[in-house]
Amino acid sequence: MSPQNDMMVPQIDGQTRLLGIFASPISHSLSPAMHNLACARLHLNYAYLAFDVNRQGLPAAIQAMKTLKMRGANLSMPNKEAVLPLLDKLTPIARLSGAVNTIINDHGQLTGDTTDGRGVTNDLAAHGHSVTGQTITIIGAGGAATPIAIQTALDGAKELHLFNRHGPHWQKAQSLVQLINQKTAATAHLHALEDQQILRKCLASSAILIDATTLGMGKWKDLSPITDPSMLRPDLVVYDTVYEPRQTKLLRLARQTGVQHSYNGLGMLLYQGAAAFQEWTGQQMPVDIIRQEIFERGD
Repeated sequence: MSPQNDMMVPQIDGQTRLLGIFASPISHSLSPAMHNLACARLHLNYAYLAFDVNRQGLPAAIQAMKTLKMRGANLSMPNKEAVLPLLDKLTPIARLSGAVNTIINDHGQLTGDTTDGRGVTNDLAAHGHSVTGQTITIIGAGGAATPIAIQTALDGAKELHLFNRHGPHWQKAQSLVQLINQKTAATAHLHALEDQQILRKCLASSAILIDATTLGMGKWKDLSPITDPSMLRPDLVVYDTVYEPRQTKLLRLARQTGVQHSYNGLGMLLYQGAAAFQEWTGQQMPVDIIRQEIFERGD
């Protein structure tokens, strides 16, 4: 997958504004391809680069944003929570989520936002699935699950069933459920993922299942949070936030079971990026072009 260079990189001159992403590791990221193609197609004078930055280097990188007058940056692991005390302001969703994936630099004032939740809800909406008024099951309580759960609640989900294993993240999951119940109109419940009978019952009453864990990728590529395919039904929307591989074990089970609507995390990546792009440039990212030129060429 390699779009033509003249489609990928805008013309660089003395007025080019810098955008970037701070993460470690970062060499696999599709964000530079996405944002540079969008800028080139819209004739915007920005350049987006990837910087391998871990928690130790993050304070210097944030200071560099001000020194170099960078317009903005994305953040990924391991920096989403570590960046919080380094910023001047947080958006309400970032404050609720306790994590930031997007920084906007307004004349030296850095505002942290999180667009991950919007990435999922906007992708679902693009496929014709609204979260408003729905009962949703979300598996996980980590860095991806938290903004997704909060965003679905803010977007009008009626009831959320959060599942997580008893372990280091259990207390965080309890706090997340309490936060949703206190700050939104949604009703949230926390369940142990080990209790498969409760999981089956919640899935039976849910319109959407979102797997926000890392199961299905890397060393966990042969694992799925759903081990019994009979828990899935054809009209259940199944969404896996993992996008590499594009067909996780959960998505394979969904298709084998006859689930009619199942999606990987590429759409989340696309729409969280589009939300950040609009905050930086004031322009709508041409998502159809990005999907065709970058994602579909990578199939």
